[in-house]
Amino acid sequence: MLSASPDDALAPAWLEIPADPNGLAPGVWPASAHRDADGELELGGVGVAELRARFGTPLYVLDEAEVRAHAARIRSAFHDAAAAHGTKARVYYAGKAFLSTEVARWVTQEGLRVDVCSGGELEIALAAGVKPSRIGFHGNNKSVAELERAVAVGVGTIILDSAIEIERLGAIAERRGAVQRVLLRVNSGVHAETHDFLATAHEDQKFGTPLEAAPALVERIREIPSLKLRGLHCHIGSQIFGSRGFAESASRMIELHAALREGGELPMLNLGGGFGIAYTSADDPTPIEELADSIVDAVARECEVRGIPIPILAFEPGRAVVGQAGVTLYEVGTTKEVSLGDRGERLYVSVDGGMSDNARPALYGSQYSARIASREGTGAPVLARVVGSHCESGDVVVDHEYLPSDVTPGDLLAVPATGAYCHALSSNYNHTPRPAVVAVRDGQARVIVRGETLADLLSRDAGIAAPGTSERTGARTGEGEA
Repeated sequence: MLSASPDDALAPAWLEIPADPNGLAPGVWPASAHRDADGELELGGVGVAELRARFGTPLYVLDEAEVRAHAARIRSAFHDAAAAHGTKARVYYAGKAFLSTEVARWVTQEGLRVDVCSGGELEIALAAGVKPSRIGFHGNNKSVAELERAVAVGVGTIILDSAIEIERLGAIAERRGAVQRVLLRVNSGVHAETHDFLATAHEDQKFGTPLEAAPALVERIREIPSLKLRGLHCHIGSQIFGSRGFAESASRMIELHAALREGGELPMLNLGGGFGIAYTSADDPTPIEELADSIVDAVARECEVRGIPIPILAFEPGRAVVGQAGVTLYEVGTTKEVSLGDRGERLYVSVDGGMSDNARPALYGSQYSARIASREGTGAPVLARVVGSHCESGDVVVDHEYLPSDVTPGDLLAVPATGAYCHALSSNYNHTPRPAVVAVRDGQARVIVRGETLADLLSRDAGIAAPGTSERTGARTGEGEA
């Protein structure tokens, strides 16, 4: 018998036994998620059985209305907070969370700009029709080719990350007869209370420049005619709850901003993103309106103390826009009861995906939720671990969850809050094709990113003979004969 005792040492303290193991926690699932009269999960008005039949599993499902609603809400929150203090706010969608041409169109139609951090992301944004002037380009090691492309198409702002990049971009812009607008990324020294790999403002890491080094770099930027300094940039981390870290970072950045204004105009301050979302019912993220008011209030106080005007403020939410809108569907393949002696028992539920479609549990120890989606379970809740099909013991999809004890092969399992960083971090580990991304809205479903096939994977292997020939691509003379 599997244990569901609250004293079970295998269950973390935050995980409560649910009164209903079929329930969908508000704030974790898209607003459209509900069960029909037969207990089947619907997303955006589309049943999961239809989604499996049409598109297969694993499958990323993205609720378009949910993405749009979050984008509009975040934009309004920061614009209203800024307007209350007589300034303006710009909101960029951080494309690294998940970027496709459709998503880029959704967020820009809701008034957001777009943030990219690679040449590939830049091309997706351009292909979507995003105006180059409304694009910001990040990265600690942007190549010459990437910078040349950005300058050539007229990217609105390039965020400089190092002394070398200042010289590199200045030379490129001069050759092209352009004046490129830039921000300088600065480490405020505020360490977000999150996983070390997600915290990006402490000094010992690859992004930006320390506070004390910024004045010299700003001076150099101002010496280069082909660069126009628009302001400073800072980002303290990801999946952050509360505003305390943002307020402290803003205080330090305004102090630097005030000092640098003496040497020339500095109209903008970009405070990054990193606003957290709920992955489980135990998570309690701060409402975005409260965050926006707190952060902008903090900036306003610091500016008032120093007698300077409030700069134009910019923010870069990614996860907060798309995270809750995403649900990943899997099919259960096997279940297995594992006894751990005096510690109790755990039910292992194996699904047809894993770390290739969601690397975050393996990378960061991230926690997720799960529910049977194709029906309502009738069994009592039991402690379960949802695992993938890869040849890795760390291939965990959901580390701790209570599922109905009658979960069985063939069931569809849904994992919510997978809209951010799941497709973006996906891989072909174990030669596994990456799943499709399907958008749902108003009872309709359509593919927005095509899923890969085994044929796609084989087509990249240069050792396989091309169709209609006996020759392998890239084979060298003398190879291939016994």
